[in-house]
Amino acid sequence: MAGLDDVLGAVDAGLDASLARLSDFLRIPSISTDPAYAAECRRAAEFAAATLTDLGLAAQVRDTAGHPVVVGRTDTGAPRRVLFYGHYDVQPVDPLELWDTPPFEPRITKGADGKTRIFARGACDDKGQVFTFLEALRALKSVTGKLPVDVTVLLEGEEECGSPSLPAFLAASADELKADVALVCDTGMWDPETPAITTSLRGILHTEFTITGADRDLHSGLFGGAARNPIHVLSRILAAVHDDNGRVTIPGFYDDVREMPQEVRDAWDALGLTAEAFLGPVGLSVSTGEKDRSLIEQIQSRPTFEVNGMYGGYTGQGSKTIIPSSATAKVSIRLVADQDPAKIAAALKEFVTARLPADCKVSFSKADGSRAVLVPPDSPDLAKAGKALAEEWGRTPVAIGSGGSIPIVGQFRNVLGMDTLLIGFGLDDDRVHSPNEKYDLNCFHKGTRSWVRILTALA
Repeated sequence: MAGLDDVLGAVDAGLDASLARLSDFLRIPSISTDPAYAAECRRAAEFAAATLTDLGLAAQVRDTAGHPVVVGRTDTGAPRRVLFYGHYDVQPVDPLELWDTPPFEPRITKGADGKTRIFARGACDDKGQVFTFLEALRALKSVTGKLPVDVTVLLEGEEECGSPSLPAFLAASADELKADVALVCDTGMWDPETPAITTSLRGILHTEFTITGADRDLHSGLFGGAARNPIHVLSRILAAVHDDNGRVTIPGFYDDVREMPQEVRDAWDALGLTAEAFLGPVGLSVSTGEKDRSLIEQIQSRPTFEVNGMYGGYTGQGSKTIIPSSATAKVSIRLVADQDPAKIAAALKEFVTARLPADCKVSFSKADGSRAVLVPPDSPDLAKAGKALAEEWGRTPVAIGSGGSIPIVGQFRNVLGMDTLLIGFGLDDDRVHSPNEKYDLNCFHKGTRSWVRILTALA
């Protein structure tokens, strides 16, 4: 009777064929944010559905208000079901001139360091990662004739432009999509040899606000010294958001922040992440976060307030001597459990309004937010997946938090009532969203083997 080693052997023997199928997927320029590529997005969805059908799943391309969603599932009566989520859309390729080879002509090459990589837009984010899971299903079906669990695959085509159609689709399809646990392969490893499971994701709150003074731009010679300048006002308010210790000063900001268990913080400290190692590659050297927190806490489990953009007045070439009538800030706030985006948005509005001087008013845009997600440390599925990864990589996986936000994971919890294991095989140098995006062949190969082990363990 075929066993796990036979399935893993099939993954190894079929690697070249797996890469050929992935390359066909990568050739489709499924750029979701550009309407000119709508037909290509549908072509990518149809390719994914055909792949799922070939694997024995009942697959359909489902229309939404935007790009279609692909759903495939098995219904064998297995005692457990997993929901795998990924996306088939990709980022734009600009600036095209910085690519060494055309972004939708996959190139597999061995570097000077002896490592083989596949270069193409979507190689890592997320087509390559999706294919690690699909090729694991292929190996399991080809060797054993069945899957150890029932599987639902959900692939969307708008992740790279904010997933506007997905919440409504989830709500309408909740009964069909429910499973024991969700799996997401859109994250990364701790380092090239050490796997990771992302157990927490920061939430996010987007908003922008505009401070208005005079009813028109004013001549800075005639009115300078007397008229209120909204840029000055905005600058002072934003400067007041942080104290000298890196803490956010908005009243109530930390009221609902859940502390990570001491054993988790001890494990993070043992990783030895330094400011030099983390910030050095981007030309920086000093962390500006909360001074009483470790660097890894600052970027994974603490809330943040960032100004993403600021504008007002004249910003063209040359000079235009005015006092602008308005100034705007674009803000993103990363949230942790158990912070409520609506509560934080209200606190920010009160903070800004309280600091408005005479002759100024403020208006806020709609605040869009999602809550943070935390997988319970004692989750049995977390333990099973961790053991499976350790068996494949020969190293205990690191349980990490992510400073980024993946709203779909919160929706899986709130709408479908299930936890999510975020297990990815990307690397920090994969140039995701940048020219010359790549995916290491070792990550693709061992990622596929890892999913075989994980699915077997989850059964």
